[in-house]
Amino acid sequence: MTKVCVTGAGGFIGHHLVNKLKELGHWVRGVDIKYPEFEPTQADEFELLDLRYFHNALIATRNVEHVYGLAADMGGMGFIFSNQSQILYSNTKINFNTLEAARINAVKRYFFSSSACIYPITLQAGVTNVDLKESDAYPANPQGMYGWEKLQMEHLCQHYQREYNIQTRIARFHNTYGPLGTWRGGREKAPAALCRKVAAGALSQTKERVPIEVWGDGEQTRSFIYIDDTVTGIIRIMHSDYAQPLNVGSAEMISINTLAYLIAQAADVRVDLVHVDGPVGVRGRNSDNTLAEEVLNWKPSVSLRDGISKTYNWIEFELERLVCAEGIGVLREL
Repeated sequence: MTKVCVTGAGGFIGHHLVNKLKELGHWVRGVDIKYPEFEPTQADEFELLDLRYFHNALIATRNVEHVYGLAADMGGMGFIFSNQSQILYSNTKINFNTLEAARINAVKRYFFSSSACIYPITLQAGVTNVDLKESDAYPANPQGMYGWEKLQMEHLCQHYQREYNIQTRIARFHNTYGPLGTWRGGREKAPAALCRKVAAGALSQTKERVPIEVWGDGEQTRSFIYIDDTVTGIIRIMHSDYAQPLNVGSAEMISINTLAYLIAQAADVRVDLVHVDGPVGVRGRNSDNTLAEEVLNWKPSVSLRDGISKTYNWIEFELERLVCAEGIGVLREL
């Protein structure tokens, strides 16, 4: 049994990671500014701490051997696009404080959750041939402040390992989705947002086909990795001997339009896509998993179709509960 701290344990990936670490028999301290939203935490103890303050980071990382640094101020493209300065300021403080506190508290291993947003936007201008491998990160030109702060922290982790001998591990996440994730309120990502729109349209359906809003022309491409695969990748990286960044993503690329139709199939409804203005990010992005497969002997196992079906069913259930509690009028707000 290893004593572990998971920061961001009230969030989507952090909550699932806590569950898996407990399943594997570890003692876990969860840390966040909020409790998990959709089910109770399984952490042995849960601390409500704002890691932008250094004394809180010292409390969070005390008496543990491993720290998984997942805490971040983030959300979907709409949130990232509109909150650049807030993201850079808050996340830099969170990251720097937590790593330094881990060093002071003699933590042995530190995992940092980086992002595919660190990759140069010039490599993501098309909708095909956008498979991004780890070595593509330089020359640097990340997507917005979120990408810049992640890239900066990657460097800090590697310097801490060389100078202080704390074993640091880095994953570049590519669009994780699944049940128990944010699905409304402005911070949700594309799969959850589209699942909500389809479910809301189906519940209030007055026409044979449900109109679904999609930002931009919908031809932008992405890959999406199911939460169980992301958690497995995190743990594999943490316990590996590889100290350089590794992609944790799926190579199953899809356009946003096609993703919407895939969700409609899971819901067993027909949809009409209505394209509207909105932030869409880079034109195309996909994960090249060659290095991760070589280093970790691992690749994602859940297909997008299966993962979307599970995610849609959960969001539909949550939406139905919301309608039962607040009435059918709530659908107009979604």
